[in-house]
Amino acid sequence: MADSIKKYTPQQAKQKIYRYCAYQERSHKEVRDKLYSYGLRTSDVEEILTELITDGFLSEERFARAYAGGKFRMKGWGRIKIQRALEAKGVSTYCIKSGLKEIEKNEYEEKLESLLEKRCSQLEETNVFSQRDKLATFAIQKGYEPDLVWTKVKALLPDK
Repeated sequence: MADSIKKYTPQQAKQKIYRYCAYQERSHKEVRDKLYSYGLRTSDVEEILTELITDGFLSEERFARAYAGGKFRMKGWGRIKIQRALEAKGVSTYCIKSGLKEIEKNEYEEKLESLLEKRCSQLEETNVFSQRDKLATFAIQKGYEPDLVWTKVKALLPDK
């Protein structure tokens, strides 16, 4: 039976949403949408959200930190892509900045270099300018800053 069809009382919804939030970090928007999908009124949704925040089950800053760290370490995303994804999840600018602080500068640059080296070894292109272009395009699509990408690409593939 799908959650979107079944209606819950505020008490039933509260039990479900506490488990939902305990399972993994969630954004306020995700939780709010989930509560509305349970068929609750706005006043009930806001009351439950307040309780979740007060009880420490819901923290947007904690969510942003976990999300940024996870997407960077597991998927190799750059700061720009992480920032855009957090904005799409309705996370505040303050929390986004806090989340991006999870990524250390050295670790960030090492990850970019590693991604570029791996991608470079997969290229069949022989022209150094085409190689650079393909590498830069790849890294920029992953959300890395263009200036940093081009610096790393030129260091990896210097002029001959």
